[in-house]
Amino acid sequence: MREVGTVQTETRNQTPEPPTGPGTAQGTPAPGEGPSGGRGGRTVTTKRAGTAGRHLHAGRLTYAVLSLFTLGSLFPLVWTAIAASRDNQRLAETPPPFWFGSNLVPNMTTAWNDANMGKALLNTFAVAGTVAVSTVVFATLAGYAFAKLRFRARNALLLTVIGTMMVPPQLSVVPLYMAVAKLEWANQLQAVILPLMVSAFGVFFMRQYLVNALPTELVEAARVDGAHSLRVVWHIVFPVARPAMAVLGMLTFVMAWNEFFWPVIALTQDNPTVQVALTGLGRGYIPDESVIMAGAFLGTLPLLIAFALFGKQIVGGIMQGAVKG
Repeated sequence: MREVGTVQTETRNQTPEPPTGPGTAQGTPAPGEGPSGGRGGRTVTTKRAGTAGRHLHAGRLTYAVLSLFTLGSLFPLVWTAIAASRDNQRLAETPPPFWFGSNLVPNMTTAWNDANMGKALLNTFAVAGTVAVSTVVFATLAGYAFAKLRFRARNALLLTVIGTMMVPPQLSVVPLYMAVAKLEWANQLQAVILPLMVSAFGVFFMRQYLVNALPTELVEAARVDGAHSLRVVWHIVFPVARPAMAVLGMLTFVMAWNEFFWPVIALTQDNPTVQVALTGLGRGYIPDESVIMAGAFLGTLPLLIAFALFGKQIVGGIMQGAVKG
């Protein structure tokens, strides 16, 4: 009996060995090991780290689709340059030209002189720059208020701001022109700048960004430390919102640069923006399309140069804003 009891005790203390053999699953964990087959799941961590370090490679179909979209996006710009380098007679022929000619510089010189393009570019820089800066500042302040501050009718005011985006801008042209005439601002740049100084889209954009990117605890900690509202905005809100502010500034600058409907009503050829100046090239019994295209190319050239110089920073700001938001 003592021998039998001793054998039973030894059997209980033994740990069963994990099953081995060709029928055993490779991922089955052994007793005392993690779900990955190693203690503490180290194998899974290693595999995940190795997978995360790999780069995803696009297939041929992806490259084909991206190339198609790229060519479609570049075609209007390339066609503008081709048309600007030809004469009016060649553009009227069928088929149209698909390569550059030798009249680009003469056509650009004619457009520069006939459309008062130098003054138009300076005016457009002033309008677009002022509108971009004011929109970024005011939209960031309003977006911060809607995102983090508590006050009465906050949601109702936000819905009102968003609702203004659904109103066609053409409906406000008559009362806006009456106000400009009353202020004697006709044919002056402030008549174009003032209505564009803030946008509902900018307020909504900054509000959506700051809701997630700006921690409420950070604002409350600054309040506890005695920071007033202006200091909180300057030292906390603006640094956090910098990527979104850069994206909004770029979009607003391009929008203000290409604005046509209201400037062509409020300004004349004596004090034009680029879009207003281009309308002067289309006058006459037979408009010279090559000169018009040269003027359009001149108006687009500053934006292309700006993107070539600051494109990396612009894309970086967009990507950083997408990750934070």
